Amino acid sequence: MSTARDLFIIAMGSGHEPSVGQGDLSLALAGAELIDLLGDGHVTVDADRVVPGAGSVLDDRLLGEASDGIVRTTPYEGVEDWLWRRGKNLSATYQSALEAEGELTRKRGGRLTLGARRVEPVDTAARHSAVDRWERREPVLVALASAVGIGDGDGTLIGDSDDTSTTDEPSDIEPGLDDEAATAVVAAVHDAIMELEAVRQRRTIENSAFANLWRGP
Repeated sequence: MSTARDLFIIAMGSGHEPSVGQGDLSLALAGAELIDLLGDGHVTVDADRVVPGAGSVLDDRLLGEASDGIVRTTPYEGVEDWLWRRGKNLSATYQSALEAEGELTRKRGGRLTLGARRVEPVDTAARHSAVDRWERREPVLVALASAVGIGDGDGTLIGDSDDTSTTDEPSDIEPGLDDEAATAVVAAVHDAIMELEAVRQRRTIENSAFANLWRGP
């Protein structure tokens, strides 16, 4: 399983309310893909640029699509530009793929018979692998989850045991990333999510001002 798939499963099983924003998660998923591509030698990061490499054959379809989308002409693409371009609707892409593979199921929430439906992980080997990485506090996964607001509790996921002896570290602990390029990607994810939140807040203010204008004095 790729880091992006594990991150999606963790996000869907975190039980956080409100749920993780699709835009935030999409940016983090794009960051997870880039870090995996770094690890496989498909790219390097040089002066904040995503530089294409050779790498091995990828057996993950979505990660392969990410690799195929690497800009291969100079001056190459900035890390944050990659996040915004690759991250567009990426959470929906992963949701569709994991549902098709039987890794996610839709479950209607609340008491109403109609309304929004949420997805949650199925108890599969892939989910157990993702949870294992989470419980081991794997630095990259923890750092990316923290960027979308997961990890400020005890780290317990829906359906897991109440024993949090290995998952009770607070999320503000330094994740321990020891790779400079991966650290740069995680930092870019944080910056992009902050920028997205600023856009949301600005739109909220503008919409409020517009509504007040129509209401009049």
